[in-house]
Amino acid sequence: MKYGESEINAFNIKAEENYWPNEHAKNYVINIELPEFMCRCPRSGYPDFATIKISYIPSDRVIELKAIKLYINSFIDRHISHENSANEIYDSLYSQLKPRWMKLTADFNPR
Repeated sequence: MKYGESEINAFNIKAEENYWPNEHAKNYVINIELPEFMCRCPRSGYPDFATIKISYIPSDRVIELKAIKLYINSFIDRHISHENSANEIYDSLYSQLKPRWMKLTADFNPR
């Protein structure tokens, strides 16, 4: 197994080192675009590709960009639907960040 695969497999979205304190009390929007999302169709096993766009207004903390990249890469071999992957990503990030506001767009490419 390559070192990147090991890091992805060992990644835990709940680990505290994935987050930084938000030092700013004002409302501002953080936009993150991840054009390399991949998962597998739960019916056929074919790869599904998407761009994941996350926008949020932070509350007490923000996510480390390397952490969000590793988290997104953890879906690469999972058999999961578009809807379930989008909702799982949203729910995981929302529960960890507790943002003032958050929006997730999962823009999947047709097969």
